[in-house]
Order: sequence, then structure tokens, then C-alpha cells
Amino acid sequence: MNARVVAILVVLLVVLGGAALLAQREDSARRPQGASALGQPLLKDLKAADIARIRIVEPKSTLTLERKQDGWVIAEREGFPADLAKVREFVVKAISLKIAQTEPVSEKDRARLNLDSSATQLEFAGADGKLLAKLLVGRKLFRSEPENPERAPGDGRFVMLPSDDKSALMVSDPLLQATANTAAWIDKRSFQIEKVKTLEVRYPGGEGWRLERAGENAAWKLAGQRPGEKVDTSKANAATYSLGLLDLADVAPKDASPQATGLDKPTRLNATTLDGLSYAVRVGKLEGENYYVGFEQGGTPRKAGKPDDAERIRKIEERLAKDKALAQHVLLVPKSRFEDTLKKRAELLEKRDAKK
Repeated sequence: MNARVVAILVVLLVVLGGAALLAQREDSARRPQGASALGQPLLKDLKAADIARIRIVEPKSTLTLERKQDGWVIAEREGFPADLAKVREFVVKAISLKIAQTEPVSEKDRARLNLDSSATQLEFAGADGKLLAKLLVGRKLFRSEPENPERAPGDGRFVMLPSDDKSALMVSDPLLQATANTAAWIDKRSFQIEKVKTLEVRYPGGEGWRLERAGENAAWKLAGQRPGEKVDTSKANAATYSLGLLDLADVAPKDASPQATGLDKPTRLNATTLDGLSYAVRVGKLEGENYYVGFEQGGTPRKAGKPDDAERIRKIEERLAKDKALAQHVLLVPKSRFEDTLKKRAELLEKRDAKK
């Protein structure tokens, strides 16, 4: 190969190298800023096993979930049980989040995307209190604008890492569980009064009624039943059976006063069961669609008489341990659960035929 050919090859290499570099630069210019982050984990190195506390801070409220030996609890509700399935789902979702898109933002952009002081802050900490990860959660992201953005679930969420307040990140999950609303986190299982034997309802004014029966298949009798009165069996069954279907909507703050909840002048329900238990329930004011409720549980489960009874008694004893914990709180129970139980005395009677 002579010197002239070598010179030509060198020139070609320089030209091709320059063209490749130019193409690379043009390609980089076409790619969005932060493209290298796309598809990467949002909260790097966060592991479910290390998380012992989750703190959710909104502008006007804070909720702290803490992992205890028996499960997760809500610190702001004096250790009220959190729904384990919801906490587990939230943790798995958090560590699985991936960056779908990233964009540079200004201070005005952060305000528009609720990534300023109006953001929801998520903090994950270990058992020693050391902060493991922190995230700002902003506006929901929609592929097309809905009629009511507040109620629409969303297709994703704008988020931001405190370490980089110049970049807004987008994730494909709306993170609806990122809320300090206790109703979204509590274990909704309530105390339940099953196999009612006697039920007395006494209203704040003093009037009321009492139902009782001798056994599970016996007829209901209304205390003070007058000639011509007859208990409507379906309504009596509904009034008592509904107490075995109670669930929770929320739990009240520990400092809620009896006057604020109406538990200073409640409707009182006193019930005994065929299993030997007793319940004193206080039903207070309505808060939206829920009643404030307090209760006390007493009695001892009757001894098993048949082999089949042993398993039922075991389940009752397990439930009583949970009831004991619930009794330390003021609960919020859906109004619909008490509609049949809080009927007036006259509503429990069969209607007379006006033609007779």
C-alpha cells in the first residue's frame, strides 16, 4: 500500500468518525432529557423487609403507619389496627414504581403540578428510625381530561424526589392509597353481636323497647306486649341479625369529646347472646353517613356441649380478644347497619288490617 492510499484511508476515517459523532449528537438532541432514567426504579434500594414505618404527610393532616409484632397500626389513632393487606399492597407498589417520563420543571411548574408545599409527602423509615426513602406525590395524571378530576382515579401521578427539585417524574400508577385519611387504612372488621337472645333499645329521651326469645328457633316476644299486639317476626329478626353484620367506616381521634360525638347522651343498646356474652353499645351522633359508636363487652362463652360447639367457642374467644382492643376506641359505623335496630317500638309490630 503506497503513501497516497494510506493518506486517503486516514482522511476517510476522520470523515466517518466525525459523521458518527455528529449523528450521535443529533440523536442525543432528539432524545428527551433524562431518557436514561426511563424504566428505572423510582425508589432505588428500598426493600420491603427494611420498612418499619410509613409516614404520609398532607398539608392539613398526617398519618403514621408503624410495624409492630402483631401487625401494622396507626400511630395517630393510639395503635388502632391497620389493614395488613392494604399496607402490604402499598409497600409492594412503592418498591415496584418505575420512572415512565421525566421533565425539567420551574418553580411555577411545581406549583401547577402540586409538587410544592401542597404535595403529599411519603416517608419510609426503618426500625431504628433512619429514613430509607422520601417522595413527593403531586397531581394525578390523565391521558384525557375527565369531567371530575378529583373523583377520577387517574392514569398515573406526577412525583418528585427531594434530591432533585428540578425534575418532575411521572409514574404509571395513580397512587390512590397515598392519603392520610384513616378510613383508607383501618381494618374494617368490627365487633359483631351474633345469636342475640335479648335486645333492649333505649333512646336518649327514655323511651324504648325490649325483645327476647328462649332459644335460637323460639319466637320473639316484645316486653310489655299489649292485647292485640303481635311482633313482626321479619322485623324482629332484622333488628337483631343486623348486629352480627357490623363493620367500620373509620375510627375517631382519641381526643374526640363525648359532647362532639354525642356519646354523652347516646341511644343505648343492651344485648345478650345465646353464647353467654353481653354487650352494652352506645350510639351517638351522625357524622355524615356514619354513627359514632362505643361499646363494652362482657360475659363468658358457654362451655361446649357438643363436639361441633368446640370450634365455634374457639372462634368466639379469638374474636373477644379483638373486641377488647376495639372497645378502647370510639368507632364510626355506617348508618345503614343500624337502620333496622334503631326502629321505634311501633315499627316492630305487625300492621293491623284497617278493614277488620
